[in-house]
Amino acid sequence: MEKAFGMTRQGVRWRFHHLFEIYIDAYEALFWVESNFGTELRPMALEIAKERVALRKKASSKGFFEAYRREKEQKEPVGRDVQL
Repeated sequence: MEKAFGMTRQGVRWRFHHLFEIYIDAYEALFWVESNFGTELRPMALEIAKERVALRKKASSKGFFEAYRREKEQKEPVGRDVQL
């Protein structure tokens, strides 16, 4: 698991559970929007989503996607360890 995903089995389970909760929350939001405003917004939302996916693919193919990856944070020195 660590080699394939870069995290422990527990980390993989946590990530899946977290993503599944986000997935459910998204459907809950869609249900609320469509029950209050109707389904007329759905085609426009799908079009915007497809455009965003295409832009992300284009950016990643040009190498810009790497700039958005979160790297391990380097701890900055605190207190007396700070050099001016």
